Amino acid sequence: MKKMIRTAIIVASFLTVGATDVKPGMDPENPTCPIAPNWSSNPKMELTPKMVGDTKILLAEGAVDAGLPDRMRKMLSDNPDISEIWLRSSGGNARAGNETGRVIRQADALIITRIPQGWTCFSACNFVFMGGRARIVEPGAHFMVHMFTMTNDRNAINYSIEMGTDSTVGLIGEVEQQSALLATEDNDFLIRMGVSRKLLSEIMYRTNAVKTEDGDGSTRRCLTNEEALRYNVANVGG
Repeated sequence: MKKMIRTAIIVASFLTVGATDVKPGMDPENPTCPIAPNWSSNPKMELTPKMVGDTKILLAEGAVDAGLPDRMRKMLSDNPDISEIWLRSSGGNARAGNETGRVIRQADALIITRIPQGWTCFSACNFVFMGGRARIVEPGAHFMVHMFTMTNDRNAINYSIEMGTDSTVGLIGEVEQQSALLATEDNDFLIRMGVSRKLLSEIMYRTNAVKTEDGDGSTRRCLTNEEALRYNVANVGG
């Protein structure tokens, strides 16, 4: 009996140590990422030119929306002296993120994209960031990724299956088709931006888009500074 009690105490001590492994301020379910990301609450990305010393930068803060590519194109056309774009965003429209990244890359100026210390660039924001010819993820900044899908909600599919509707197969097929198409677009985008495609296979597509049935809640992944440089997400040291 005493042996069983000692064993239980040892097991409990290991569980306690494991429970405290997460650093203060980090998300227990996504331990590489902050529990309260600083990514702006703007419902659509606001673009604000600002002088920092002798450098004109563009603050890009808020959700990536369908109108962002056109706004970014006009902003860079009207302000050809912008040399850096500082990003913080919770993501949004995936295709708009890709297109905005291309707008930045096609601009006449050599534009640096930067995630400043403490800021977070998530999901579709990743692709806006990749548009910079020079890219900086500062120490303490968060380049946060998840697997890209056309939907992050399985409830619609599950409900359709439960109801036995004729549209279930079509709905699942549409989601799969669009997800595969977006994956192809992402892969092509990374090649054009000079980012390693291994970012998709080794990081993005190994992180769950939603919680799995076994309760795994790790749906986000924040790159370390070493990973950001290894995958050429950042090509300039912070």
